[in-house]
Amino acid sequence: MDKCIERGTILVESVELLDEIEIRNFQEGDMPLLGELYNSVNSRENATFWWVGDSDNWVNVFCAFEQGKMIAKGQVSIIDIVPSGRSAESKHLIYLNLKTIAERETDLNLLEQLYPYLYSRAMELKESLSHEHGTLLCVGNDPSENANSQFFIQQKGFRHRESLFTMERDLTQSIPELQISDDLQCTPWAMESSQEEIEYLQLEAQIWPDTALGMERLSQYKQNPLWTAMVVREADTIVGSLMAWREEGKGVIEDVFVREPWRNRGIAKYMLIQALNYLKGNGLESAELMVLTTNNSALSLYGSVGFNMIKEEVRYCVELSK
Repeated sequence: MDKCIERGTILVESVELLDEIEIRNFQEGDMPLLGELYNSVNSRENATFWWVGDSDNWVNVFCAFEQGKMIAKGQVSIIDIVPSGRSAESKHLIYLNLKTIAERETDLNLLEQLYPYLYSRAMELKESLSHEHGTLLCVGNDPSENANSQFFIQQKGFRHRESLFTMERDLTQSIPELQISDDLQCTPWAMESSQEEIEYLQLEAQIWPDTALGMERLSQYKQNPLWTAMVVREADTIVGSLMAWREEGKGVIEDVFVREPWRNRGIAKYMLIQALNYLKGNGLESAELMVLTTNNSALSLYGSVGFNMIKEEVRYCVELSK
């Protein structure tokens, strides 16, 4: 998942020792131990594991050590910031990821010791966000990570928020051709000016008023290699758009929409084909996107251009207190 990471300046200097478990922020010298933890977590198929990012992000990363071994790691990140003026029901989103070595995944004592550090850091990040909207603390897991999910549900009061499929398209396979009517034009849009960005965000917010992208997330997207927006216009009116970029050696497609009066005209399918050709033309062999498991029309659309479901993520949340 893409992450808008709040960069902090204060690390946890003190170390807590409970039952011979040491908890502190991640440090450069921990890289070999992190690799061992990663291998253990990923011995479980499709486990969701966040990498620690650059050193500026380590204020958000907390590790648990026992007898010189990293046995768990947790981290938090701001994912969605609600722009001012949006619906009162809209919430800022802070996500966390908390994983243990395979043999300790049901160790409630270990999870209970590490979780307060993540919650406390989430509350600090919350204070950096506008108080006009509330904030949800969320976690996302593969359905197979039942023990981890049950910790958040049973011990911390998290509730189900949504479930999403990750879908993948093999770009080495042929991509179909498709035409749109002559009154429509599909072109790349670099959004080079702030006014263009504002124009896009205002339009996008009409499509998803409760989950609008916001300037911070758009800026993050634009930093990815090969980032482009593709828009379909009728004269000077934008009727549909999507974004594409490269991430971890794969193509990513995001924010696909067509405005209501222009739907059911093959526009979304046409944009997807253009994006697939763009990513393939830049040497990528696969492309991914995410879609709600309940969005049957989108699932049908993506399947029609060759996407296949490869994994599922179930997301849970809890309201961060005032």
